[in-house]
Amino acid sequence: MTDYTSLPAGLPVPEDDGAATHLPGTEMPHLELRDSGGTTAHLDALGAGRTVIYIYPLTGRPGTDLPDAWDSIPGARGCTPESCGFRDHYQDLLAAGAVGVFGLSSQDPDYQREAVERLHLPFQMLSDPARSLARALELPTFETGGLTLYKRLTLIIRDGVIEHVFYPIFPPGEHAGEVLAWLRGNPL
Repeated sequence: MTDYTSLPAGLPVPEDDGAATHLPGTEMPHLELRDSGGTTAHLDALGAGRTVIYIYPLTGRPGTDLPDAWDSIPGARGCTPESCGFRDHYQDLLAAGAVGVFGLSSQDPDYQREAVERLHLPFQMLSDPARSLARALELPTFETGGLTLYKRLTLIIRDGVIEHVFYPIFPPGEHAGEVLAWLRGNPL
């Protein structure tokens, strides 16, 4: 059985391909995505202040195989450790100025709901199976096993505009700490 909570040694490190350089200063599009709580999030109306949205390929689930050669795709592995990092730093992120934290992938709302419950996440996961946000913002994706998935990146949205982007991200299990350090170093 695969352990989704830790990363194996020797994973390939993603390189910065420039696919996110256009994002800072971009307004969030008018998109409505279902969340793991059964409601709809309006991405252009997240409210005043800073919102963190970490975007990832897919969360592994016990008893479900990952796509073939998953560990050989730079940046693919690590969605569960990344989510757990945001869970563990959640209160610190809020104290550092974030008004909200969301995870986002192309997995359906039921899959996201199961992950929130299993991982005890204190925030909602957004579901974008049509990859509407990828199309609207020209976000980087990759293909494997017949799936088109998001590449891992994090958006810091301030008052409806992308203020900062983390891309590429490695190792994902340490990324929430990186976001926390950025928030503390860039107070409002």
